[in-house]
Amino acid sequence: AATGHGCAAAVGRMEEDGGRGAVASPAASSRRFVRCLYAVGFLDLFGVSMVVPLMNLHIKSLGASHTVAGIIGSLYGIMQLFSSTFVGCWSDIVGRRYSLLACILLSALGYFLLGTSTTVLLFAISRVPVGIFKHTLSISKALLSDLVSERDRPLVMGRFNAASSVGFILGPVVGGYLTELEDGFYQTSFICASIFLLNAGLVWMLPWSEENTSNREHQQDNKGTDSFSAKENHDQHSKSATIGAMASSESFFWSPWIQLATVLKRIKGIACSDLWDIFLVRLLMSVAILLYYSNFSLALEERFGVKPLLAGYLMSYSSALGVLAGCLLGPITRLYQHNTYRLLLHSSTLTCTLILLYASALSIWMVILSSTFLAFSTTIGRTCIIDLELTIGGSEASGTLLGVGQSVTSVGRIVAPLLSGFSQEFSPCGPPSLGVGLALVAILVMNANKQKYCSHGNVKVKTQ
Repeated sequence: AATGHGCAAAVGRMEEDGGRGAVASPAASSRRFVRCLYAVGFLDLFGVSMVVPLMNLHIKSLGASHTVAGIIGSLYGIMQLFSSTFVGCWSDIVGRRYSLLACILLSALGYFLLGTSTTVLLFAISRVPVGIFKHTLSISKALLSDLVSERDRPLVMGRFNAASSVGFILGPVVGGYLTELEDGFYQTSFICASIFLLNAGLVWMLPWSEENTSNREHQQDNKGTDSFSAKENHDQHSKSATIGAMASSESFFWSPWIQLATVLKRIKGIACSDLWDIFLVRLLMSVAILLYYSNFSLALEERFGVKPLLAGYLMSYSSALGVLAGCLLGPITRLYQHNTYRLLLHSSTLTCTLILLYASALSIWMVILSSTFLAFSTTIGRTCIIDLELTIGGSEASGTLLGVGQSVTSVGRIVAPLLSGFSQEFSPCGPPSLGVGLALVAILVMNANKQKYCSHGNVKVKTQ
């Protein structure tokens, strides 16, 4: 049936083109587009991870105190917290191409300024454009959601996360080598800015006309398969009516006041929607995982006498396994018959169990065992929660939904260090033990709302 539908769609497009020669397969065009986005994700985190591990050393070399360095780091997190929702919603309005290009170029500007930062003030100024516009991965995920079907979305998201993680693994190695050179940090920052410019060129050369065609077909397919209430049907019709304008260049030149009003209207719609439980689960699981890693090296040293170097190797080992988990999402989702809710529930339960195993570990081998399987469960859980957000919230507002989700994660990054510091006053096992409690609450929330997501074993779109 899927093959017949694809053939019918291809014939329809050829008829619309008036028989202007052979038309490339839309599926093949989408696959090429998706592979290019994998490269965008890889380059993004490769460039960032070259610089980020060196930033604390650099700002201290400029004469900043630990307090000032912490304040600048917190300001960056706060900017990310408030800007991710607005930038994600803005990408829904003006289109992915221009929003993605703007975010990449302004991030490149930030890292270029970082390469010229010879004072603490310049360092702080360089973090402003990055803090506001470094949302390239979220917009790329929204674009992937536009391109692929709901059934294939976990697989594609998993591969995108895997490609990005490879960049995050390789980046610190290259950055560590470059920093050994004279003025190494400045050279690394300029190279990072150049990588972002290269990424912008790659995004500019993508076949966006084919993406727009695939996006419109994807919207039409969703309208034929999803079930909505009367209010949702009206919202869906309004969004679909503007999809052509959103994909065109004209929307980019709308009045800033019109864009702002549209952004605020969409954010209000998300705030008034019945998605609170999904975002609550995301917040709780994010904080639980962050608590697990918050004092990882220190706790291993205090509990088992393990040196920080071995703890670093163990974290790199977990990152590599996370890449593998992203590549295995396709077979795993097929095993679960594409039931995202059930897969999320099971992965969260496994994550909770593994954090408990780590907190009660009697030897380093139990820690290694928990880290091994935790890399799989957390990778699967992150992908499933994003897929569930998009499934329930609707693909037309994917940028807004991903932006709100990123804001929720940013709240977790702000809250987790405070909870970690408080719980460490009692025991080195305090942070992971608290993480177990939060993960249990998330599992209870998912079980309490099971009927909203499951109908005959499949995830459905909720009615308001």
